[in-house]
Amino acid sequence: QVQLVESGGGSVQTGGSLRLSCAASEYTYVRYCMAWFRQAPGKEREGVASIDRDSSTTYADSVKGRFTISKDNAKNTLSLQMNSLKPEDSAMYYCAAEDVRGGYCYSLMQYEYKYWGQGTQVTVSS
Repeated sequence: QVQLVESGGGSVQTGGSLRLSCAASEYTYVRYCMAWFRQAPGKEREGVASIDRDSSTTYADSVKGRFTISKDNAKNTLSLQMNSLKPEDSAMYYCAAEDVRGGYCYSLMQYEYKYWGQGTQVTVSS
């Protein structure tokens, strides 16, 4: 079972940037669809971005043009570069993976993803 560990969260002001990282315990990025999710207090967990084995990406409308998902296969690391941050981006951010479709992503729905990290907190102040 793959293990995922996020890092890089923190507190920034509106308009600032953060880069989140997710380290995997095994070579995942050819077999797995990888994604970032977030969950704010009192809200459902929502998909932010995904990347498949061919590095094709999908983004939630709320983050398009501001966030960039990427992966470093050699380092088994998934990243999320977040620019132009807004207070509404404040949430716990989770790294997730699924391997049902041979590394291709189907959706950004949380029930599609089997493996999860413990999360890293992002707080954006106005």
